Amino acid sequence: MATNDNKELSHATGSAIDSDVTNETELNEESFDFEELEYKLESDLIDQLAELDILEDNAEQIGNPESLGDVVANVVWEQVINQIGVNAGEDFIKKNRGLKLDLRDKAHIQTTENFKNGNIATHNTYIDYQKRYDDWQSNFVKDENGNIITKYDRIDNEEKAVIVKGARDAFDKGRPKGSKVEHEDHTVSVGERIRDPEANAHMSKEEQIASANSEANLNPLDSAANESKGDHKTENWLNSERNGEKPAERFNIDEEQLRKKDKEAREEYEKRKKEGEQRSIETGKKSQKEEALRISGAALKSVLMGMLADLIKTIIRKLIDWFRSTKKNFKTFMGQVICAIEDFFKDIKNKLLTAGNTLLTTLATAILGPVVNTIKKAWIFLKQGYSSLKEAIDYIKNPANKTKSFSILMFEVGKIVVAGLTAGGAILLGEVIQKGLMTIPVFAFEIPLFGSLASILGIFFGALVSGIIGAIALNFIDKAIAKKRKQENMEQQIAKGNEIITIQDQLIATIKKNVNNQAHEAADNIKKRHEKAADEMRSMVEEILNDETSTDISEVPSNQESIDKLFDELKSL
Repeated sequence: MATNDNKELSHATGSAIDSDVTNETELNEESFDFEELEYKLESDLIDQLAELDILEDNAEQIGNPESLGDVVANVVWEQVINQIGVNAGEDFIKKNRGLKLDLRDKAHIQTTENFKNGNIATHNTYIDYQKRYDDWQSNFVKDENGNIITKYDRIDNEEKAVIVKGARDAFDKGRPKGSKVEHEDHTVSVGERIRDPEANAHMSKEEQIASANSEANLNPLDSAANESKGDHKTENWLNSERNGEKPAERFNIDEEQLRKKDKEAREEYEKRKKEGEQRSIETGKKSQKEEALRISGAALKSVLMGMLADLIKTIIRKLIDWFRSTKKNFKTFMGQVICAIEDFFKDIKNKLLTAGNTLLTTLATAILGPVVNTIKKAWIFLKQGYSSLKEAIDYIKNPANKTKSFSILMFEVGKIVVAGLTAGGAILLGEVIQKGLMTIPVFAFEIPLFGSLASILGIFFGALVSGIIGAIALNFIDKAIAKKRKQENMEQQIAKGNEIITIQDQLIATIKKNVNNQAHEAADNIKKRHEKAADEMRSMVEEILNDETSTDISEVPSNQESIDKLFDELKSL
């Protein structure tokens, strides 16, 4: 029995005492503190039992999927916020005469150079420069490729666009024409006005006709001279020669008077063009300001709608908690609403980020058009995919997960990937449903700021169907994980139970050894005291017997003190 106790003690001390002690060749049992060993074993036993309780609790919690709903809900919510911004941008385009946002000067303020090159300020809401340009171009003869045919003018020394027949008719209609001998001549010719990009850009057709037939420009001229002058500039025509003679030598004209009239008519013509150019600048700036106000209003409306939707989302979450609670009354209802508002403003930083995202979506849609909606959805899809991939990698790298088996690790990563695919599927499926519903007229109905009924239903049903599919997939994965984890948990519980039994055996062996040591120590003490008493008695008897000088018994010294001491020793045993 003593041998077995020693073996058990050796095993117990091997797991409880420091490594320095275990390296000793022998254990000095007399100097060893068994009470300390017993205390350590008891503490270790308590810890092991607590870990066993945790394992049992974990076994009950295995297999509870919670992340899919949040992932899909977040993606759907991001789509809703995106839809608000996109629809605000599309609404702006509708109110902007179908034109995308463009606040640049060239989009509103028409310049002569841009007009000449066909770059039209289409955003000017006061003057239809596109119509002016089209009307201007319709005056010229063009080749099969649409290029204007030109002809060299020797007198004006320039290539001139060939004007179509009938282009001058509007200028001649209803004006005084003079007689066969003397015509009423357009000093600044109609042909020059028709070809002039500055006049056509900044003056309406009516203004051009009125300027051409004004008193300053309509002057009498010899019919033969008028036919010779044609569309040429007066100055160039007067300086030209034919057969060595100038017009003043060939025709009955007052050259000085003609030069004076030309100067006056040309000054008036330039004045009218400058006035028209100033109108182009003023109306362009006004139009530019109005478009800026329109986009500001659309952006502000989308931001407010986004924040309002965010507030409603927060309130709905609190109301769900209210419906789940046992105390449902008006007071607790208002408490949850107030709490939702407080939470909303506590998280105002993130709300402002959401508002900023809505604002950017509105501006991007206003600038680029509906294509932004597709781009944003693709971005949400890619972002969710990247987020899921990153989350899976982080999960694998997490030191806390390194103790998990490879199969469970892969299952958990699979859950993360499925959640990401489900969210992405909600976007793609929503697009398919939306396009299908748009073919039905009733679903094309537009809801202000939220878009068509088809888009709303597409988002909802896309998320619903994708979420159900994802939930089914996650359920299969969770069942596999639960089965594997419960198996591992049971193995851990068994191993932990074995550790507890081992520690209990060690503790029992330690207690036994401690009791045996105490019993042996007590027996040794009794034996030593008996031996001491015997020695004392032997010494006393020897003193009596060996005292040869005593002849009278009365003379024998008293040994009462030694006897009393002996009995005291015996009593103390």
